[in-house]
Amino acid sequence: MFLSDVRTLDPALPFGIRIGGLTREQLGDAALRKAIDDLFIRHGMIVFEDVEQSDAMQLAISSCFGPLKEHPVKAVSRVDADRLPGVIEIRSEPGRGIVEVDGRHVSHWLPWHFDHCYNDELNRAGVLRSVDRVDEGGLTGFLDGIALYNAFPKELRDRIDGKEIVYTLSTQYDELRFGRPAEYRMIEPKPSPPEFKAQAAAMPRAIHPAVWARPTGEKVLHVSSYMAAGILGDETPAGDALLEEVCQTINALAAGCSYRHKWRPTDMVIWDNLRMLHSVNGNRPEDFRRMFRTTIAGDYQLGRWETAPAGAATADAMA
Repeated sequence: MFLSDVRTLDPALPFGIRIGGLTREQLGDAALRKAIDDLFIRHGMIVFEDVEQSDAMQLAISSCFGPLKEHPVKAVSRVDADRLPGVIEIRSEPGRGIVEVDGRHVSHWLPWHFDHCYNDELNRAGVLRSVDRVDEGGLTGFLDGIALYNAFPKELRDRIDGKEIVYTLSTQYDELRFGRPAEYRMIEPKPSPPEFKAQAAAMPRAIHPAVWARPTGEKVLHVSSYMAAGILGDETPAGDALLEEVCQTINALAAGCSYRHKWRPTDMVIWDNLRMLHSVNGNRPEDFRRMFRTTIAGDYQLGRWETAPAGAATADAMA
């Protein structure tokens, strides 16, 4: 069995492919599953087009890339923990979590980031499916860290290479310290249940390298402006200025080397969380938007806690 419909994501970009018409029956073939995973390792992102939109299909696609893992934040909404382990629900409720970005009021806006930066271990990937879409906005952006490293100004790249970034579990819009758009302010805070606040308060800060090298040799620039607290050992005005310059350069370069996905009813997308950054451009505050995401286990073994977690907030408990 072979893949009959494999295409470049965008001829102008050095990452990503499209695979069309994949079926659950095909995914029963071990050789085909390995071929899909090999393509993913090479290209960093796959848009699955014209695929069955079901929980079973999302789990079948996800299983090509490794076992599922639970989301490290207990307060994140699960779809059905007993029936669908590791599947979370991401929703934008009307009138909640509103930010002004460059003159627009939007809900569920997210800057360039990688998932689980606030944890000592990352996840290998996520498979995302749109359940309830919006007519305006709601685009998910993807930016390749290999291409980003190669495009970065050498002087700035040399200054950030070898640095480690400190991250905290801080999701509110007014807590974004680095890489803010020119016009930016929180209008309405995101919902924040007590159990989320308790876990965030109990978690130590996490540390991840700003640049890392893949086993295949490519260097990856991997900095999340979302939840960044500073540069380890240099949380000073000078260190903050360097991190701000890096985050704003990511924003500037993204315009020419990123892909923004407009969701269709028959799409699923996987991206390499160890390599890619992603973002969401937000939707109208009055609109409802809902996504289902699986979390694929796997890690690059380069993250760590700043201090040992206390009590129940252990690495095992939050993995």
